[in-house]
Amino acid sequence: MASCIAALPAVVAALAVPVQAQPPDVDALLEKAADSVAGYERASVGVVAGEAHRQEARGRAGSDARGFAVEAPTRRRNLGIFRTAAAFLALAACLTPSSAADEPALGAVLARAGAYVADFHRQLSSIVAEERYVQDWRAVWTGSNRRGTADLAHRELRSDLVLVKPDAAPDWLQFRDVFDVDGIPVRDRSERLTRLFLEPSRSAESQISRIREESARYNVGDIERNLNTPVFALKFLMPANQPRFRFKRTNDRATAAIGETPDRTGAFRISTEVWVIQFEEVRRQTMIHTRNNKDLPAKGRFWIEPATGRVLMSELVAENREIRGTIDVSYQSEPLLGLLVPIEMRERYEGRRNNSLIEGRATYGRFRQFQVNTDEKFLIKK
Repeated sequence: MASCIAALPAVVAALAVPVQAQPPDVDALLEKAADSVAGYERASVGVVAGEAHRQEARGRAGSDARGFAVEAPTRRRNLGIFRTAAAFLALAACLTPSSAADEPALGAVLARAGAYVADFHRQLSSIVAEERYVQDWRAVWTGSNRRGTADLAHRELRSDLVLVKPDAAPDWLQFRDVFDVDGIPVRDRSERLTRLFLEPSRSAESQISRIREESARYNVGDIERNLNTPVFALKFLMPANQPRFRFKRTNDRATAAIGETPDRTGAFRISTEVWVIQFEEVRRQTMIHTRNNKDLPAKGRFWIEPATGRVLMSELVAENREIRGTIDVSYQSEPLLGLLVPIEMRERYEGRRNNSLIEGRATYGRFRQFQVNTDEKFLIKK
């Protein structure tokens, strides 16, 4: 933009020169304007400005743009037309905003997202949400000898979901406190909470493992998993974890799991302007492992507001030769809390060798404050 402003006097001067002026003076003015607007002329007025220079050169040789002989007054008239058009287009290029120039770099958007996630964890750590979670396990046959499905298990859970960070733990993790399974209350809830959060553990890793196991206690199916909590994927955006991944902006905005299940609620529809940023884990010792402790690289996408770094939607995909898992999460604003919160999670796990299919859908509401008191009670404010 600065180069355009600097070029305006030259453009105005080019417009002000009489048609009868000597060609060398016009050459100097046009060259000065062209040099000043550089890239803008190439993008917007390169054809016309170039034609003006070619027309002038051919005019001096006694021919027009097609090579036909012309009279001197006609040459001057044509030169004036091209000169005026070039100057006006150069001025228009200067006055037209360049959206590409105003867009932030990918690194800046990721830095904002990292700062947002860190603050998001801090704010959400004092909030508990009620989760209603439905899981279905089926056997699916798609071969030439057998086709069809068979229902194997159905489960409905009601839980309180809490973001916690045990002592010395590097990251936050969500704890699923299940209090109702298929309409039946869970009896040992208080004892389990006391053991998890108030009794000392041998190490932070031991406590983290116990929390994850407890959160996955009532999962159905033959595919073991403990990453089916809504904010799990956000840890990939933490500044300390971003170097593990390769990020790039993409135009692919359709979510993976939603293609299997219609989005009738509209939870996964985004109307605001966002960037869809694709990620792929590239370092060894991945953040997700198989039950045999083998690496399972993560990939997927985030839907991020570039100006704020807020994450409106996430997609996590983890797969190998045996399984493929996909988890999609949508976030929306919670007016009473003043921040974005997860409102729906959809998941799909496919056993590629045993025809197993597990699908789940969780919704979140009743967001409220919680606290752990020193009198050995885990209290949730209703």
